[in-house]
Amino acid sequence: MAEDLRTAAAGQAKRLKCSSSNQEAEKKEENGHQAKRFKGDQEDGEDQNKKLQKRKIVLLMAYSGKGYYGMQRNMGSSQFKTIEDDLVSALIRSGCIPENHGEDMKKMSFQRCARTDKGVSAAGQIVSLKVWLINNILQKINDCLPAHIRILGLKRVTGGFNSKNKCDARTYSYMLPTFAFAHKDTDPQDETYRLNKETLEKVNQLLACYKGTRNFHNFTSQKGPKDPSAKRYIMEMSCEEPFVREGIEFAVIKVKGQSFMMHQIRKMIGLVIAIVKGYASESVMERSWGEEKVDVPRAPGLGLVLERVHFEKYNRRFGNDGLHEPLEWLDEEEKIAVFKEQHIYPTIINTEKEEKSMLSWLDTLPIHDFNSTVSKLQVSDGNAKNSDLEASDGCDDDSD
Repeated sequence: MAEDLRTAAAGQAKRLKCSSSNQEAEKKEENGHQAKRFKGDQEDGEDQNKKLQKRKIVLLMAYSGKGYYGMQRNMGSSQFKTIEDDLVSALIRSGCIPENHGEDMKKMSFQRCARTDKGVSAAGQIVSLKVWLINNILQKINDCLPAHIRILGLKRVTGGFNSKNKCDARTYSYMLPTFAFAHKDTDPQDETYRLNKETLEKVNQLLACYKGTRNFHNFTSQKGPKDPSAKRYIMEMSCEEPFVREGIEFAVIKVKGQSFMMHQIRKMIGLVIAIVKGYASESVMERSWGEEKVDVPRAPGLGLVLERVHFEKYNRRFGNDGLHEPLEWLDEEEKIAVFKEQHIYPTIINTEKEEKSMLSWLDTLPIHDFNSTVSKLQVSDGNAKNSDLEASDGCDDDSD
């Protein structure tokens, strides 16, 4: 009997102690001490994810680059916001990667296929990385991203895949108002200009001259004529039929190449514009591939878009191995087209109308001296580049 009383008393004391502890915990929560429980919930979620194995994937990205200092993240330079800043934040918040991976992106084996410069957009950027393959992963990532950055597709890849090194070629487009091709002496230099058939043929004749392997040391910076890396292979380059938007006629130039250097595409287009407008002779193009230093103008960054990247060799080896899909995005083509119509084209058109970047740049062409090796503009342009912290161009995918 005495033993039963002692057991009952001990049980009652235990219940009172638990009740007191619960009341104390509730009181702490009322006083704002909820962080400890929340942290525990976070750790539980992360522990649950850790049970999943990290997998190497690629993400198909589209973004409007206006307001960003390019694609590549600049650790320690938070004032210069990049596309990757928003992407990494979304990956962490959606639960795809642990928080410490955001501080050191090597931990998730992160690699972008091509860097894009300040203000440059992309419709088919590819990044490779290791993530936890959580449920509804694309939706959860996109829920944490602004509307002008979207993840449009995801595919599993081999463990050693690197989106930059495995890329065979890149295709860029450059959308510009056609008055850029208006001859300086005979055509109207404003939005009333319309591109005729003869001028379009001339443009395409000049663009076709770039095809093949050329020495493009005059189309970038800090590379000499003897530098082997200045030689680049261009597969295709042409200007499509013009179209009218918001009262302005535009045209799109497409270029596909194995790889591109800093400023290369914008300078390739800039030189063609200078020739068609009558500021430079066609012989300047031939001279630019030689050892002589030639002053090549650089077209504005607005209008440059990374359209797609190509993985032909990878697809041939792994695309039909039964474990991996080919890195092609036919099912995502409609989503890509919709994104361009909603976010990329309107940004290019509206910015051109408001800021008149092409008109302003065209006014600088007379300053260039295409017959000499150095011009006043190159000096001022270099100073502007340093002050603007342009570390990479819209098509700089191999200057790491």
